[in-house]
Amino acid sequence: MTKKQQLQETVNYLKNKGIDNPEIGIVLGTGLGKIIAEITIEKEILYSDIPNFPKATVEFHSGKLIYGTLSGKKVLVMAGRFHYYEGYDLWEVTYGIRTLHALGIQKLLISNAAGAINTNYKKGELMLLNDHINLQGGSPLAMPKVSEFGIQFVDMLAPYDVKMNTLVMQIAIQNNITLHKGVYASVVGPQLETRAEYRMLKIIGADAVGMSTVPEVIVANHLKIPTLAVSVLTDECDPDNLQPVNIAEIIAIAGQAEPKMITLFKQLIQQL
Repeated sequence: MTKKQQLQETVNYLKNKGIDNPEIGIVLGTGLGKIIAEITIEKEILYSDIPNFPKATVEFHSGKLIYGTLSGKKVLVMAGRFHYYEGYDLWEVTYGIRTLHALGIQKLLISNAAGAINTNYKKGELMLLNDHINLQGGSPLAMPKVSEFGIQFVDMLAPYDVKMNTLVMQIAIQNNITLHKGVYASVVGPQLETRAEYRMLKIIGADAVGMSTVPEVIVANHLKIPTLAVSVLTDECDPDNLQPVNIAEIIAIAGQAEPKMITLFKQLIQQL
């Protein structure tokens, strides 16, 4: 079966399950699942039940597609994403984005947990992505017959939608939420960075570092979906004052910051 046939089979299955013309796609990052409680849910479908869908392996991701209404709009939420470090290839990592697009989404909102490289940014704060650096050593568009799905040579001058970014900055000010703007570097992982790597990331202009999002954003641009992405900064990556990593604390900080993310997403969706 070709990739195009696989995707069509996936989409047909989901349409038959009643997923009909979602307006907005949402990808939820590590420790960021509570927005689901705000959605009037119509359908919940486990990834394991969807033909050709990769299976979620990370324990912090629930691995299901959720369809319903949020802030008066039809949303389709990926509760659980796929990472390169889990052993997936970049087609699988971005399969969900291609599926959301084929089902009809008009806009894409992405969240993730990231480490703060910029020492002015503190854990528990949020950062709006206004650019990125791809350090994953590959592209989800580097495959045969990619032009069957969308443009091959994608312009990445403005990978994040300027209009949505402006709106969400205004919403942050209105709600007294600290929302930094910055550059997100995407690495493979799953190991965290050495002190030397944090220094390098700072030198090349990264404000935050994570292990996701960039392949999804590349595919969204290839499919011409306006995209916004927000990082919850869960740890401070100052190489001169580095502490041993505590995954439980990272998850806890993501959970504490999540209500701010929910406020931004809900009010943004209302205005789209």
